[in-house]
Amino acid sequence: MNRYLTLPVLLAVLTSLSLPARADRYSVPKHAAFEEECGSCHLAYPPQMLDAHSWLHVMNGLAHHFGTDASLDDKRRVAITDFLAQNAGGRKTGVTADAAGRPLLRITETARFVKKHREVSAATFKRASIKSPANCAACHRQAAAGDYSEHSINIPK
Repeated sequence: MNRYLTLPVLLAVLTSLSLPARADRYSVPKHAAFEEECGSCHLAYPPQMLDAHSWLHVMNGLAHHFGTDASLDDKRRVAITDFLAQNAGGRKTGVTADAAGRPLLRITETARFVKKHREVSAATFKRASIKSPANCAACHRQAAAGDYSEHSINIPK
C-alpha cells in the first residue's frame, strides 16, 4: 500500500472507532440564567437533548412544568428559550418530534434515551437513590459535564 495513503486510512479508522464514545458526550455551553434557573431544581440538561421546537414548548409551559410552577419573568424566560433554541439538538442528534409530530417534552421520551436505557428496569429507576429516569446524575456521574458515556455510569443500589 502507498505510504502516503496509509496514514489517512489509519486516521479514518481511529476516528471512526472513537465516534460511539463521542456520541454520548455533549458540549455544555455556559449560560448563567439557564444554569441558575434550571439547575436549581434538576440537572441543567444539555440543550442538545431536545430539539428547538420541544424546548419552546417546555419553556412556554413553565407554569405547569411537570407538576411544578417554574414560571420566570418574561426577560429571563426569553433569554433561556433563545439559548436552548440556539444550542438544541435535531435530526443529527436523533431528537425530533414523536411519530404524530408532537414535540417531545421529556428527554426520557426520546428514541435515544429509550434505546440507551432499554435494559434498565422500572424498579431500578424507582430506587430511593435514583428516584426517576430524569435524575441522570444519579447514575451518570459526569452528567453535569455532559458525559453520558457507559464508562461514567455507576448505578446505585
